[in-house]
Amino acid sequence: MSETGSSGRVQPAHAGDPSRIGPYRIIGRLGAGGMGTVHAGVAPDGTRVAVKVIHPAQAQEPEFRARFRREVELSSRVAGPYLIPLLRADANAATPWLATAYVPGPTLNQQVLAHGPLTGASLYAFATATAQALAAVHAVGVVHRDVKPQNVILTPAGPHVLDFGIAHAADGTSVTRTGVMTGTPGWISPEQYRTGATGPAGDVFAWGALVAYAATGRTPFGTGAPDVVAFRVMSGDPDLDGVPAPLREIVRRALAKEPESRPSAADAAEDCVELLASQVTQVVRAETLFTRAEDIVTAVWDIPTGNDPVWPVPASGRRRPWAGMVVVAAAVIGGLAGGVVALTPGRTEGDKHRTPATVSALPSSSTAGPGPSAASAKASTAERRKQTASDGPAGAASWAAARTAQGEGEHDVARAVLHDQGVLVQELGDGIDFSPKTVRFRASRREVYLSYRLSSDEQGTMYAETQVAGLMCRTLRDVVLRLHPDLPYRTYVLVKEPTGRDPQVTWYDDFRTDARCTSAADDDTGQAADAGQDWQPDDQGLGQAMIPSTDGDEIRVADRAARKIIERTNGMRTTLGTDRLLGNKELKVGFDPGNSTMYVWSDYVAWNQKQVETWAAMTAGEACRALAKQKGSAGETWPYSRYAVAEIGGSGYLMIRWGTAETSADCPA
Repeated sequence: MSETGSSGRVQPAHAGDPSRIGPYRIIGRLGAGGMGTVHAGVAPDGTRVAVKVIHPAQAQEPEFRARFRREVELSSRVAGPYLIPLLRADANAATPWLATAYVPGPTLNQQVLAHGPLTGASLYAFATATAQALAAVHAVGVVHRDVKPQNVILTPAGPHVLDFGIAHAADGTSVTRTGVMTGTPGWISPEQYRTGATGPAGDVFAWGALVAYAATGRTPFGTGAPDVVAFRVMSGDPDLDGVPAPLREIVRRALAKEPESRPSAADAAEDCVELLASQVTQVVRAETLFTRAEDIVTAVWDIPTGNDPVWPVPASGRRRPWAGMVVVAAAVIGGLAGGVVALTPGRTEGDKHRTPATVSALPSSSTAGPGPSAASAKASTAERRKQTASDGPAGAASWAAARTAQGEGEHDVARAVLHDQGVLVQELGDGIDFSPKTVRFRASRREVYLSYRLSSDEQGTMYAETQVAGLMCRTLRDVVLRLHPDLPYRTYVLVKEPTGRDPQVTWYDDFRTDARCTSAADDDTGQAADAGQDWQPDDQGLGQAMIPSTDGDEIRVADRAARKIIERTNGMRTTLGTDRLLGNKELKVGFDPGNSTMYVWSDYVAWNQKQVETWAAMTAGEACRALAKQKGSAGETWPYSRYAVAEIGGSGYLMIRWGTAETSADCPA
């Protein structure tokens, strides 16, 4: 199943698609292929996964089921920094499935078609990482057998090889049909064309073609009818014009006609590491020391983050609903009222260091009154963070002395920061730029640095910087405190790199102690919100509401509410600036029985702050009246008295309005 989930864009679920597979909630499709369907899933902790399910008809075929069972077995064997791990599987289920980690990014094929060949150190990093991936596969006795551009994802942290759909053991064990040619024309080795033989050397041949394609944008044996391509592979010379000379010789040996003349994947990886090391001094400070090839790949990998569209699910369960999901979501809608974290920089005269301002996210009252339109900016002396070392505050010098990620924990931190900031940048649009080498570490000072560039120094860019700071804080809390508590870091530092001027530290904070990193339930004095507000909507409740109901009353109430909300939304097109009529695809209603709550949520992303507030106010009133009306007719047998309105944002849904419905008189107009 190639190129499934490579762009991350979730397609709507089809009729009959499951709502849950194993422990994973299914929220749509990522794609489909010869073996079945790949669903977009979310684990209980909020992790995004790709769940592959074989076609029901094929699940009845013993041979096909055996092939799937083999894939699970092989996938469980392989592991490496540039492979996508198998998380869970059930090969014996009525409809067998397996789940792998989801990684964002385009495939090599998509990247080359959209932006052209890879160049510079990134090309050498690509060759190194993919060779290392195959070496890891071969080391456990597995042959991939389908190495091609569609099966390599270019993630923010480096390339990842995926899809073991036709892999088999190097000992020759296979469950593919006798006489069926496996692989893709142009990426099949000469010996496989001649005799059907497959082995590690065949993967190396395909790797050589893959690197040539990455460097030139062309397949080395051209295109055309399969038999014509096969003839060129078996008897012609590869077209390597455009492959950099140092890399060309390695690729040429990998494309040798006879398998014994090719290097092993491990040898090719070693040769590429040497070439990469010679490139690294051109893009990284000469005094930087690297102990692993992965560190070098990360340091020089400079492929744009690309599009990692929002999945229509609540934010990651690892992040509290008022934390990680809020900052990025606010980037879409401009910092909302009622239930929104708004970080506003505080300044003192002559001081460029900023600390997050106090935040406010009070729920609406029982009559769903709006929350504050923004947090007040009160940055007192007590809010300024203590420095983490005795050699002075963070500055350009300490940033210059920091290094890129080393070790598994730091690599996880760098990947998470780049991924989250990449999503934020997409929502903010032009104006702020990162690259994979902008995350740096200084263990002696316990600092993590993120550098960025702005297209202008206008006051309007301050909003973008506050969003970057808030999201950085949340990401580090998630990854360091929960996944890698052994890491020494506690302070994050933002560094702006103005064109033609020295770098400037624009923000620093202690992510371990900043409570506002994880909670937006503070009022403008920094104290907890009114204890009388003992309920707030959250991503778990919204997740429950997304499960289709089978209760007749719930279905009728949801249908009436949805119809009215859609009707009024479309009647406000001029006010809302909506570019088309909206319907059940964008505006949805569901119930969370555990908290007696009806949720209304929007998947329409083109509204600005004011438009979202206007829509949410109207929707809260309609939701309140729908519940009050049903309660009036059904009495105490109707269990729902709460409502919440949510809007899709950069990393999940943002709760905007919520309240309690007793009578229609209590509802907002």
